[in-house]
Amino acid sequence: MHQSTRKKELFTSAMTNLMQDKFGISIDLLNEILNADPDDRMALLARGSVYLKMNRAEDAIKDFSEALRLNPNHPKGYHLRGLAQEILGDDDAALKDFTRAIELDSDYGAAYYSRATLLAKMGQEDAASEDMKIITQLSNLNIETFANENNVWRSRQLQVESALETELHR
Repeated sequence: MHQSTRKKELFTSAMTNLMQDKFGISIDLLNEILNADPDDRMALLARGSVYLKMNRAEDAIKDFSEALRLNPNHPKGYHLRGLAQEILGDDDAALKDFTRAIELDSDYGAAYYSRATLLAKMGQEDAASEDMKIITQLSNLNIETFANENNVWRSRQLQVESALETELHR
C-alpha cells in the first residue's frame, strides 16, 4: 500500500474513533502517523484535539505548539492552543492565542466566540460585547451566503428539471 494512502486511512480512522469517543484508539492511530512523519501538522492538531477531549491540556498544548512551530500562520492551531491554555487557567496566554487566530483569519467566528467568553470571564464586558457583535455579523453573513448559494442551486436545479421535461415531451 502506498504511504500516503495508508496515512489517509489512518487519519480517517483516527477521526472516526474520535467522533465515537474512542480516544485511546484515535491516539494510537495518530501516533502511528507521527512515528512515520513527526512533522505531520494535521496529525499533531488532531492528536492535540483528542488530548483536549481527554482533559489532557498539557499534552494538547505540546502538540498544538509543535504544529504552530511547523506552521506559525495556522489560525486553528492558535485557537485550539488557546482553549487548552484556558482550561489550565492561563487566561492571558489563551487571550493572546485567540487574538492571534483572529489576526490570521478575521472571519474565524469560533475564535471570536472563545475570546468573547474569556473576556467576559475576565470582567472585560465591553470588549466581549464587541466580539459578540462581530460574531453576529459573521453569522448573518454566513446565513446570507448559504441562502444565496441555495438559491443558485435551486435555480440551476429548476433549469435542469425544465430541460429534462422539455426533452421528455419531444
